[in-house]
Amino acid sequence: MRSYLDFEKPVAELEAKLEELRAMAAQGDAVAIGDDIARLEGKARDALLQLYANLSPSQKTQVARHPLRPHFSDYAAALFEEFDPLAGDRKFGDDHAILGGLARFRGRAVCLIGQEKGSSTETRIKHNFGMARPEGYRKAVRLMELADRFSLPVISLVDTAGAFPGLDAEERGQAEAIARSTDACLSLGVPNVAVIIGEGGSGGAIAIATANRVLMLEHSIYSVISPEGAASILWRDTAKAQEAAMNMKITAQDLLRFHVIDSVIAEPPGGAHRDPEATMRATGDAIEAALGELDGMEPAALRKARREKFLAIGRNL
Repeated sequence: MRSYLDFEKPVAELEAKLEELRAMAAQGDAVAIGDDIARLEGKARDALLQLYANLSPSQKTQVARHPLRPHFSDYAAALFEEFDPLAGDRKFGDDHAILGGLARFRGRAVCLIGQEKGSSTETRIKHNFGMARPEGYRKAVRLMELADRFSLPVISLVDTAGAFPGLDAEERGQAEAIARSTDACLSLGVPNVAVIIGEGGSGGAIAIATANRVLMLEHSIYSVISPEGAASILWRDTAKAQEAAMNMKITAQDLLRFHVIDSVIAEPPGGAHRDPEATMRATGDAIEAALGELDGMEPAALRKARREKFLAIGRNL
């Protein structure tokens, strides 16, 4: 059953009428109402295209958080072969919000890391809604060091509202773990490519997204804090989240213009959740192209290019 966002009401109404006509056609004379179905299909498609061509930052935030949007596990199954997850940080335990391991991507061995939000009540609780504790980032460091040792490119799929802010996470050194993970990204002597597939929230995202190439899906977001969090701090009113989203420049289009990211991956009309397979194919093609640009670079050159890329953000802005 399709799930509609608040601003998709006009499309929802057209598609509801379309389903009614299709049900009538299945029970009676399909030829008699065939023209009506075709006309309504075109109208619904045009409405969807027009709506998604003019999304506000607040609306893009809703799309980025859509419950049916493909998650890390979907990409791992669709784009990677022989994915062998590795568990534990060798210090405290295993965090299920960050998953990672070794895999094959279109014929080449890689290290794959990413946040998993879960797709049902049970899996969302298991994966803590994609919000990692310190052991998740320490696991990511362990995987990146392993990849560096065996000259494997690192691919990160980012989808998190942020690192888990709980007391237990702070007691175990959340900030230190995020900093070490970010440093591990910067220190890699192998190519690394990060893709923001949904939410790229704060240090929880940058900890695995400090990459040679940072890509974003068309309707994903990437920010230092959520719009609700920013509104709460600035105005002490989460109702102003829409205003915060507008001013924070969190969309892929804004961030490309500011050279914070390297490219935007187009999504199907209506967002990634309407055609996950097409979205994941496009993402795979973009990752392959990004890795191709980095092939042949020496470790020192990769580190220097990555460092200069992030230093340039502050200089340019």
